[in-house]
Order: sequence, then structure tokens, then C-alpha cells
Amino acid sequence: MPTKKALMPEPPSGMVASHTSAQNERVESEVHPIQRAQAVPYSWAPAEDLRFITTTFQHLHTSGWYWGGMTASEARDALIGASEGTFLVRDSSHPLYLFTLSVQTWRGPTNVRIEYDSGQFRLDSSFPARSSLLSFSALPSLVQHYTSTSQEEERIAAEERHMVSKDNGILLKLRKPLYRPQAFPTLQHLTRLTINRQTDCHKQLPLPRPLLLYLQEYPFQV
Repeated sequence: MPTKKALMPEPPSGMVASHTSAQNERVESEVHPIQRAQAVPYSWAPAEDLRFITTTFQHLHTSGWYWGGMTASEARDALIGASEGTFLVRDSSHPLYLFTLSVQTWRGPTNVRIEYDSGQFRLDSSFPARSSLLSFSALPSLVQHYTSTSQEEERIAAEERHMVSKDNGILLKLRKPLYRPQAFPTLQHLTRLTINRQTDCHKQLPLPRPLLLYLQEYPFQV
């Protein structure tokens, strides 16, 4: 589908968006960063992509932080008043992208498109270092990676007593999801998340097979 336009200067660092004011964001064509690379033709494998995208939507609907179809303006309204680092995933209004990550920053809500290509997701960016951005076989894995990365950076920043913002950008820190009111996670799912944060070796747990299968249906921490 699309070409990627990185938001991160390097894989382990926090995501950085353009300096453009979030108040100027009226439509998703203004998603940060504003520099665009020309789209590269995407080679479809229909059966495989259908299976993969179907699984992705199953994971997203289970997550509780997938808001489906909504505009950039509606995402902004949902995030206004939320603490920095609050995020949600929604459908992208751009025809070349499936999803967009909307995040509350210290300057206000901003959006980052998510690129899908051949069973892999990664953040969309026009940075020269975009080839260094990590790709993930599951969208929740991408969100989980940048959530854990943000938390580690905050720990380091607290020790150094400063946050580094490169290229005059906005540091995007994923801290907690904004759950959709109609899709707030069940107690079962929240318990599953707690278990997933403690171990990724479900088969070693002394649990009945139905519970093990339930854990394996959503093996993510966020």
C-alpha cells in the first residue's frame, strides 16, 4: 500500500512528529509529519492479506482502544483533556492507509498513519531514517513496542532530568490507551493483559486448555 514516513529518528527512541501546531490539524491530510514521500506500488497477495487483515481486526476489536471510523477532528475531541501519552487507533481516512494512531502530546492531539505492507505494520514517516523503523507482524505489537519504549525513555529522562526532542519535533509518548466507551475491556480481558505482562510462555502455565487458548487469542500486553 503506502510508503512509510518515519516518525522516529532511530528504532529504540521515542516517536517524534513535526513541529507544526496540532491546532492546524483539520483533516487527516495534515497528519504529522507534513513532508510526504511518493507512494510505492503495493503487491497484493489477496488470500494471505485477507487472512492477515481479518486477524488484525479481531485483535483490534478485542483491544478496546480501536475506535473504528472517525475523523481527525473527532479523534482530537476524544483526546482533548486526556493526559499526555493517551492514544487510540482508528481507521485512516487516507485511501492508501488502513489505520492511524492518534496521540495526545504536550501540544495537543496529533496523528500518525500506520503503514501496512506484506503482513507488516510500521509507522508512517518521511524521515531519512525511515528504513530503520521497526516493522511488526501485529498492530498491537507495534503499539506495545512504542508504549514500552516510551516508558523506558521516561525512566532515563527522569534520571537525566530532561527530555530530548530532536529535529524540533514533538515527542510522542504512548502511555495508556483511551478505551472506546462501547468497547471497554471485560474483566476477563484485563486479567489476560495482566498475565501477558508477566509471561509470554502461556504453555508453561498450569491452566486448563480453554484458558490457555483464551490467552493465546490475544498474546499482547496492551
